[in-house]
Amino acid sequence: MMRSMYAGVSGLQVHQVKMDIIGNNIANVNTVGFKGSKVTFQEVFAQTIKGAGAPQEGRGGTNPQQVGLGVGLSAISVQHTKGSTQITSNPTDIMIDGNGFFVVSSDDTGNNKFYTRAGNFSLDKLGYLVNPSGLKVLDNDGKPVRINKSDTIESTATTKLEFTANLNFNYDETEDFQADNSIYTTTTDVYDSVGNKSTVTIKFGQKYATPAGTPEGETRSYRQVAISGPGTGTPFGELSALNTATVADPATYAEFDKAGNFVRLVEIASADINLTNGEVTAGAAGSGIGVGAATAGTLVIQQSGVEDISIAIDNDTFKGITHYAQTTDMKATPVDGNSAGALDSFAISSSGEVYGTYTNGERGTLATLGLAAFDNAPGLMKIGGNLFTDTPNSGTPKFGVPGTGSFGQLAPGALEMSNVDLSQEFTDMITTQRGFQANSRVITTTDEMLQELVNLKR
Repeated sequence: MMRSMYAGVSGLQVHQVKMDIIGNNIANVNTVGFKGSKVTFQEVFAQTIKGAGAPQEGRGGTNPQQVGLGVGLSAISVQHTKGSTQITSNPTDIMIDGNGFFVVSSDDTGNNKFYTRAGNFSLDKLGYLVNPSGLKVLDNDGKPVRINKSDTIESTATTKLEFTANLNFNYDETEDFQADNSIYTTTTDVYDSVGNKSTVTIKFGQKYATPAGTPEGETRSYRQVAISGPGTGTPFGELSALNTATVADPATYAEFDKAGNFVRLVEIASADINLTNGEVTAGAAGSGIGVGAATAGTLVIQQSGVEDISIAIDNDTFKGITHYAQTTDMKATPVDGNSAGALDSFAISSSGEVYGTYTNGERGTLATLGLAAFDNAPGLMKIGGNLFTDTPNSGTPKFGVPGTGSFGQLAPGALEMSNVDLSQEFTDMITTQRGFQANSRVITTTDEMLQELVNLKR
């Protein structure tokens, strides 16, 4: 038989394979996370009719004479370019914006690992985050991610408060002074160890200042402070009436510098205050004013049927407040403590943390999604269901957290679509069809030539 016929057959075979790949790519044009494949060809053996000749005796050299024997497949490679983004607003739909693969497993131990770019996940009845085939999504520790709707958070006692924002420097002690001896009052809720809520009241009273003529760098203002809770217990500080001696002697004040920034808590004795001009007058060693050492204490709340609450009050409690001539927006916030709560909702961040929001307003991290990366992603093997497995040529997986190192960030509420380019696929389809057609013409033409050869005997 003539060599051209077998060359044509090989051409038909490889173009049929290429058409198969094109058909599969187009069929998966809307498959979440699908990675299209590309086919390349290579020539096969060439039959040498005459070898090359070297130049000799004044004659030039001659090139080899070879006849090609057809075409074969060079490679079928998966294209791991990023697909387009589809916004779904579904909290369990996740897209990797960059490098990496989700890790899923068919068992609770995470031993049988598979890898995917398709983030169309959902929750099963036990709260596990799973893909459409029921494989469990793994966290950065290789454990299944579980969002247990029955999860609860225990109540904890409040032990610390934090004050922030501004307290107006220009409060008028005559016009703004209240019957309870305060010029500004705010409240915040605190909790005991079993979750009972109590309300703490924070009051600021009279203001005093350093004497006229105090060196500029040592100028200070002092605002009396008192913190109390319901029931019996131990309050922190007391407020004195306007233009009278302090109730407690010495009393507790918040000290502010010339710029209105909090400096420390101090004690000032009533004997050191000039009530006529509102100045701290008597001298204390080294400062020129009657200010004692910085104070700290404990606010204790005792109520019938409620566990005792003990809250430390010190300089850190007040460090966030200022004393500017601006509107008061000062507020108090418990640093810790909460009532018991049940899991109400969850959300996934771009860095992979699964945050849970509880009915008591608290938030907690339920898990952190893990990603895997490979030195040679095209070396992965497709096993169906949008899944890949590693191979000797893909390299061993490297695990990490989204947004760190070479790993891409996550885009919750979105999906990565197929990376198939329809315009390219249709163009390849045309060239493939023409290639198949041309090779079939080689076969029919060769057949006609053989027919002519057979007819010579007639």
